[in-house]
Amino acid sequence: MSERPQTTIEIVQNEITALCDGLRRLSDVLTRQRAALQQLYTSQAGGKLAKPLQDLLALASSATNVVQQLENRLPLFNQELARVQDDLTARTKEHEQLSALYEVTQLINSTLDLEEVLKRVMDTIIELTGAERGFLMLIDEETGELEFKVAREMDRKTIDDSSFQISRTIVRQVASDGVPIVTTNAQADPRFRAQESVVSYSLRSILCVPLRVKDKITGVVYADNRIKHGLFGDRDRDLLAAFANQAAVAIENARLFESVVNAKKLMDNIFASITSGVITTDDLDKITLFNRAAERILGVPAHTCLNVPYSSALPVLGESLQPLVDEVKKREKQYIRYELESELPTRGHVSLSMNLSPLKNAQDETLGVAIVVDDLTEKKRYERERTMIKRYLPPELVENLPENLEELQLGGSRRVLTVFFSDIRGFTTYSETHDPEQVVEMVNQYCALVHAAIRAHNGIVDKYEGDAVMAHFNSPLLEEPQHALQAVRAAWAVKQAVETYHERVPPESRLQLGIGINTGEVVAGNIGAEDHMEYTLIGDVVNLSKRLQENAKPGQILLSQNTYKLVKDYVLVNELEPIRVKGRAAAEQVYELIGLLPITQ
Repeated sequence: MSERPQTTIEIVQNEITALCDGLRRLSDVLTRQRAALQQLYTSQAGGKLAKPLQDLLALASSATNVVQQLENRLPLFNQELARVQDDLTARTKEHEQLSALYEVTQLINSTLDLEEVLKRVMDTIIELTGAERGFLMLIDEETGELEFKVAREMDRKTIDDSSFQISRTIVRQVASDGVPIVTTNAQADPRFRAQESVVSYSLRSILCVPLRVKDKITGVVYADNRIKHGLFGDRDRDLLAAFANQAAVAIENARLFESVVNAKKLMDNIFASITSGVITTDDLDKITLFNRAAERILGVPAHTCLNVPYSSALPVLGESLQPLVDEVKKREKQYIRYELESELPTRGHVSLSMNLSPLKNAQDETLGVAIVVDDLTEKKRYERERTMIKRYLPPELVENLPENLEELQLGGSRRVLTVFFSDIRGFTTYSETHDPEQVVEMVNQYCALVHAAIRAHNGIVDKYEGDAVMAHFNSPLLEEPQHALQAVRAAWAVKQAVETYHERVPPESRLQLGIGINTGEVVAGNIGAEDHMEYTLIGDVVNLSKRLQENAKPGQILLSQNTYKLVKDYVLVNELEPIRVKGRAAAEQVYELIGLLPITQ
């Protein structure tokens, strides 16, 4: 192992030591010479050599005195050199500390991820101050309590939570007063020797400084040594305070950055989870946000759209969007549920709904445009299909179909309602003398009159059977408390509509209807097989209504006794002779409707 090179002061100190040794040897030689001259001078007293010997003796004494003076002053030089050496060592240590502080300051300000950086910083502080342990604590903004963020020991290991044996009194005092505390021997320091933690944890050298941002204390840095006393001084305090000032600002920046990152993550998660496409543009019309739903709806990857003008990223929609975006930017106009039909390369024909609004900053300045896109393609297709189905099935039935058609079950429920049957009289004769197209047109005209009256009185057309129409009132699909009265009023409205229709058609097209109405309990529900079913009514009530219609004369409306009992206060009737209908042994009392009584408030 190579030895450490000597410093200049150490070399001078060695030279002074060698000079002292040489002067001591010279002093011994001069002492012996002076003794010899003194002896020779004594033996030559009064002789010719007495005078020269006396001069030599005086010169030897003077030389001896000079050597002794040099010997006396050289230790002082050595002491001064030692003082200079100590001062230089201290300044060198201070320079090293400041250099290290500069390096860690550069490091702490070079990143906003402080977890690993603060560990390295605490390791550096421990190394420079000679501390055994170092802790960094931050004040929780909600609770006001100090929380440990970094805890390191001299071997660069993280301290376990169970080993946080520090003077919490000192920590709380610094956090409260904002005044650094340094003690060279806490055991003997009258300020702290009475504290249980100082005594029980055998704390000696302690250094604690506040973390401060804009006159607000945000935490503390604490360092100690449980073995050595007198370890920390004012320079260590000032060094740690300087570091704490830098660390406090960096930590606050990291906190703000973390809150921004968390807010961005939250917004990203929100944008990613919503089903609407969200697109934002800047003042140059470049796309700044393009969420997953926008990718799915428009069939375009987000990475090909970001920081690209929307007209280039979405060429198919660009032409349609341009006037809208310009209006939003220039006039701050908003577009709500603006529907757009387009052909997308990856999806084909789509129906879109767009909301466009200005994108503003905190100063209410427009920075761009926010576009929310909803895919109406399936909804439009579904609506078209339902509209088409409603032309074949009762609208109420279609509206009540479950989204999952597999949930449809055969069967029904008992229900008291009113059944309505109508049939065109003279249809067979008309069919024999007219073309099929004319027959179909005629049937449609009369069925339309019946349908309109049924719908106007809250009924449901169950089915068309050739020239006959079956309807019902108060089924589970459409409840109607006054179902019998509404059915009677609908029949009377049909009679009047037919009369009005006859005024504008030739005589050969003036056919009449026979109508039968009955009220009672039926089973209403899905009838048929699992792979083919229809919603209809089953029960004797339906059969009787059909028989009444068959017995009705052209233009006649027949009511069953059950129906008449429910509407007798609202109608004018002729009580007919009981009739026998097919399938029934007993005669049925029937009533012919001849008018409606005025409605009274």
